[in-house]
Amino acid sequence: MKNPRGYLLVRVYFTEEEEYLIRRLLKNLMDKGISGMTLLKGILGYGQEGKFHYEGVETLSYDLPVIMEFVEDEDKALSVLEELKNLLKGRLITLEKVSLC
Repeated sequence: MKNPRGYLLVRVYFTEEEEYLIRRLLKNLMDKGISGMTLLKGILGYGQEGKFHYEGVETLSYDLPVIMEFVEDEDKALSVLEELKNLLKGRLITLEKVSLC
């Protein structure tokens, strides 16, 4: 039976410096039955402070942006986010309705 509410693409934004938090969240997502997750590393970005974060020839990396994303049943995704709200406090999270073909 098809899910009447659909699915959500969940994106959580980090920087490379937050590797410990990213790994902790990854473990929690696995433990809560999220079927898959992708971690994307940016090559250039800037934050609220207006400082550039980039990967250049002179440096291997400079606190690059990182996005963790997963697609999950809407009810399950919202439930997991609610359970992890203390771990995700103050974090930018975007939700986008998606369809699975």
